[in-house]
This record gives sequence, structure tokens and C-alpha cells, in this order.
Amino acid sequence: MLKNILLIIEYCGKNYAGWQRQQNGISIQEKIENAIQELTGQKININGSGRTDAKVNALGQCANFKIDCTIPPPNFSMALNSILPEDIRILESFEVDMDFHARYSATGKYYRYTILNRKMPSAIYKHTTCHVKQPLDVEKMIKASSYFIGEHDFRAFMSAGSNIKTTIRTIYSLNITQNDNLIFIDIKGNGFLYNMVRIIAGTLAEVGKGSIPVEEVKNIIQSHDRSRCGPTLKASGLCLMEVFYN
Repeated sequence: MLKNILLIIEYCGKNYAGWQRQQNGISIQEKIENAIQELTGQKININGSGRTDAKVNALGQCANFKIDCTIPPPNFSMALNSILPEDIRILESFEVDMDFHARYSATGKYYRYTILNRKMPSAIYKHTTCHVKQPLDVEKMIKASSYFIGEHDFRAFMSAGSNIKTTIRTIYSLNITQNDNLIFIDIKGNGFLYNMVRIIAGTLAEVGKGSIPVEEVKNIIQSHDRSRCGPTLKASGLCLMEVFYN
């Protein structure tokens, strides 16, 4: 009987060209699809909740696939982990309704961007943070973050190369916390544009440096002008934490 299987996936993006299968490098999707084929003998296409770029990490990526086999759905996680490389782990696997789609059924996502704010870079956190050596004023960053909350046209916070119907998105929450030299930018929304979180993080970092005034962030959002934002910070600092479904 055909079953629809949902996977909850954790991975370190350091060695991969991103989530989506592509010709110019090894992807997370390709590794998992190959593991499913090795396990079941069937060539399967999996649906991810969305793309993550090269070197982006995930603690809660979601993907589904339909298959007719005798393996109990909860057993896929352990079976696939015995085949997959150690930097890709299936945390959970279970059966969902046949009309469930990891991308189109999603109602929101939670990303975390992590900045290592100290003079010297880190050997340990190199692949999970973005190093910013200039001192950042976290209080200013927190004040500026409030302008992003709500529904806005985030056209200014999108990199070129995306083909989408609308640039309007809703940010449910944006929280900034600090633990010693680590600054965490936690952002939840109904969807995100190409590189949107990394550009928001880059803009907030410029606020923290004093290069962009706190009040200017509101004007930047309304301008729809990418050139007025901060830089697109490194992919290594970005992590997909969770995908939300009703």
C-alpha cells in the first residue's frame, strides 16, 4: 500500500551545495534520495519544505515522499541513518495523510541566525556562526528589530535571482538574545524570500555597528531598495530550526 512518509532532518550544510538536487555539487536532497533507493530499491523524489543554500544548516528541515514498501514508517529514520553520512541525520519519520506536502502544507518557518561577536574567529563554531569582529550594540539591534514585525513588502531584503509572485511576507516574531560572545537572531514568519533572513541579519549587524541608525530601518523597509540594506551575511550562521504545519 502506498504511504506518505514525513522526515524531520538535521544536517550540517558545510559539505553540501544546498538542499536541492543540482548539477554543480552534492546536495542534501540527493544524499537522502540515494539512501532511500539503496534501502528500498526504489527511485524516489522527496519534497523538501524549502531550499536551503550551500553551507546553511538545519535542525528541523522537513521532507516527504510516497512509497509502497513494507518498512514501518517509524523505522525509516534509523534505517536511513545507517546509510547516510554523519552530517545528515533523520531525527524522526512517520506516516502522514496522502495529501500532505512538506512545502505546500507548511504555514510558517523558524530560522536562527547566529553571530560570533569577538575579535578573533572560532575554530569550533566556524561552520555554525558568522564572525563579526567589530563590537555590536545589541540594545540598538533589539530596538531596530521591532520594525520588521508584521506584514511588509520585503523586496529590499531579497537577493536577485528569485522568481516569485509577491514579496509581501509576515514576520510573527524577531527576538535577539546574547550569550557571552554569541548573538542569536530568532525569526519566525509565514515565509521568507531568497536570502531574506541573512540580509535582515546583515542590516541589524550594521545597526549594531552604528552604520545604520535604528530609526532608518523603517525607511529601508518602505524604500524597497536593496542597496540601502546591510550585506548578506554568511550562510554558515543560518539554521532552519523548525517548519510549522497546522
